[in-house]
Amino acid sequence: MSHSTVQPAPQESFDQTADREPNEPSGAASSAAGTELHAAPGVSSQATAFSIILSISLVHLLNDSIQSVVPAIFPILHESLRLTFAQIGWIAFTLNVTASLLQPLIGYYTDTRPKPYLLPLGVAFSLIGMVVLAFAGSFMQVILSVMLIGIGSSVFHPESSRVAYLAAGPRRGLAQSIFQTGGNIGQALAPIFTALIFVPLGQFGIIWFTLAAAVAIVVQIFVARWYMRDLASRPVRKKAAAAAYALPRTTIAFALFILIMLLFSKFVYVASMTGFYAFYLIERYSITIEQAQWILFALLVAGAAGTFFGGPLADRFGRRNMIWFSILGTAPFSLLLPYVNVFWAAVLCVCIGFILLSGFSVIIVYAQEMLPGKVGTVSGLFFGLAFGLGGIGSVVLGTLADVTSISFVIRLCAFLPLIGLLAALLPKDEKLNPGSAVSADSTASAKP
Repeated sequence: MSHSTVQPAPQESFDQTADREPNEPSGAASSAAGTELHAAPGVSSQATAFSIILSISLVHLLNDSIQSVVPAIFPILHESLRLTFAQIGWIAFTLNVTASLLQPLIGYYTDTRPKPYLLPLGVAFSLIGMVVLAFAGSFMQVILSVMLIGIGSSVFHPESSRVAYLAAGPRRGLAQSIFQTGGNIGQALAPIFTALIFVPLGQFGIIWFTLAAAVAIVVQIFVARWYMRDLASRPVRKKAAAAAYALPRTTIAFALFILIMLLFSKFVYVASMTGFYAFYLIERYSITIEQAQWILFALLVAGAAGTFFGGPLADRFGRRNMIWFSILGTAPFSLLLPYVNVFWAAVLCVCIGFILLSGFSVIIVYAQEMLPGKVGTVSGLFFGLAFGLGGIGSVVLGTLADVTSISFVIRLCAFLPLIGLLAALLPKDEKLNPGSAVSADSTASAKP
């Protein structure tokens, strides 16, 4: 790697230099170096802000706990509002589609116009949605409530993922994993909510989750203040600096296609497990609903653990390697799962959850580094796809189960992790944009 010889520039404060690569010239030297500057691949000089990362992980836990209330309350709504299974399906579809469609749009908008105040505002939408859901007396009121919750989730995920990127410093994999772990824990609590809250308290028990939303708003105000200070400390970067390292568009388009296919295999398989595997367990092993729910709970808790360890492992062994392992590594266990007894089914579910869910945060960081300056768009797109593919997968698999059988669906979905073979076609980590660490967003400090 060659370096331009430049005169030393006046010493700058840590905040002013945090946004640059270690080898990037500063001050007047930047102008002298022009387009010949060189950046250390994938390394940021900014310290990791763990207090911020842990804060947004806590809010992610609270946000996804609120969101998991919707499927958890289905058995109660089915009885209290006399809803049909088709109406329940439309409720789930509305929540997923609202979150899926809006997230990429919000991410794209905030790439050029960062809005720190959206962080608490997004949770406020969820709070209002919970109040409406607690008092809903009709199907349409429930639809309105889940739309509000979906809007809140749409605002939360891309902006909070950007904050995790900004606060990560050189430890992006770890930061994104901590952020994602909070969400996975929140999702894993859904079976517990049903058993401990909604069965004894009924629909009105939802009102207690407004307290979780209120706590999340307070934490997001704290994070938003840090976000504003961070934006103010980041000088507007020259587009030429980022463009100098950009991969060819055809390479980026192909890599995005591969990543989307990997997300398809991951989240359709997750939808098959969370939506239909309990029915398979009950049908094949004649166990109770409660026993089946505990096995699913083990799957989701293992997934939360996998999410936490996936980022640090990717920082150590490489993003592409971890993406490959997280999906293809699931295949031996998923292929065995339909043919073992209930004990080994529980063991395999733990293995599947840990391995399969270890890769989502890594996929996001990989895409963010491939598309520097598009952190919000990337985060919104991939979180949106996660919601959308899960929702569409549930509808398709449910229809297929009606036509064939639950056993057929579980056996068919066992092959989905084999799509992980496509990860071998992704660009190697060292070929990603080496200037991606310069800034979470090349225009993040652009004024609204």
